Amino acid sequence: MAYLVVLVIDNVDHCPNVLDAWEEAGVTGVTILESSGIGRARRAGLRRDDYPLMLSLHDILQSKERHHRTVFSVVDTEEQVQTLAKAAESVMGDFDQPHTGMMFVVELHQVFGLKKPALRQDGDIE
Repeated sequence: MAYLVVLVIDNVDHCPNVLDAWEEAGVTGVTILESSGIGRARRAGLRRDDYPLMLSLHDILQSKERHHRTVFSVVDTEEQVQTLAKAAESVMGDFDQPHTGMMFVVELHQVFGLKKPALRQDGDIE
């Protein structure tokens, strides 16, 4: 059985350290998305018509970071899921505390296109 691990990181500054911790835990691939929740957007006073169709460089430089990072990866075992949860909490703090983030896991019955690193004859990964 494979598992999709999805982690929403509240503080974007934690993202590089979480990625390092996940890599140390054995993750071979992670996808990173910029994301934002409705609560954060509303607290910032944004409405749907506040988002310009084309952002200018001025808009980008003057805007404050209002986003999260959502990272996800596919792993093979429940032990790997627990290892990733512990690695994320070691960087971000306890998930039960406010403004840390959240993580959820989905069982996958089939995974296509997920390549495992090939082992060379000497046992090293190619």
